[in-house]
Amino acid sequence: MKILVCITHVPDTTSKIQFTENNTKFDKSGVQFIIGPYDDYALARAVELKEQLGASLTVLNVGEAETEPTLRKALAIGADDAIRVNAFPSDSHFVATQIAAIAKENNYDLIMMGRESIDFNGGMVHGMVGELLGIPSVSPVMKLEVDGDIVKMAREIEGGKEYLEAKLPLVAGCQEPIAEWKIPNMRGIMSARTKPLQVKEAISEESATEVTAYQLPPAKGAVKLVDKDNVEELVRLLKNEAKVL
Repeated sequence: MKILVCITHVPDTTSKIQFTENNTKFDKSGVQFIIGPYDDYALARAVELKEQLGASLTVLNVGEAETEPTLRKALAIGADDAIRVNAFPSDSHFVATQIAAIAKENNYDLIMMGRESIDFNGGMVHGMVGELLGIPSVSPVMKLEVDGDIVKMAREIEGGKEYLEAKLPLVAGCQEPIAEWKIPNMRGIMSARTKPLQVKEAISEESATEVTAYQLPPAKGAVKLVDKDNVEELVRLLKNEAKVL
């Protein structure tokens, strides 16, 4: 069995975000990058499946050379080899097209990734990859077991959970609690240095979107305290100011 885990290279959740060039470019200065947290869940479950099933495990990132330390961390966690598609991940469709091209070339049985990245939170790549490959795509997957060529999953839906099965090949967009994050140990870190990391050029594909500007969220306003007995004032504020009623 061949497993492909697609990971993102995203700013740490504690990073202070700034923009340059008239708010059209993300300022990477001083920002620490990590594996996307949802991708970490996918990777952790993939490592468990690799050990249970004797599968091979490849990690893939669409990104420029600066993402290689992130790929090396994934290798240290337990992946066998890595592929970096040498291109800036301009939008979801571009990334999905590159993933699909690699998947077609290598015939992976199971493609796993986070349900979304934490930089743009689009949550679209897994569905696009499934469509491009003509195979099922399921998200957000909270539990995943493989029995022969059948994948048994649980996913979150409004008001509860849904249990379903699908045949391989399959794309899964993962989230907690599918597995616990894995921290690379010293042996893994040392072995990651010599594991294969292949760089492939992107296939020709124009971006379907263009960034016109980024905008930081507005600063938090002052807190208004309302007396616990003044229900009318609370309702007025929720309706006219917070606009949640």
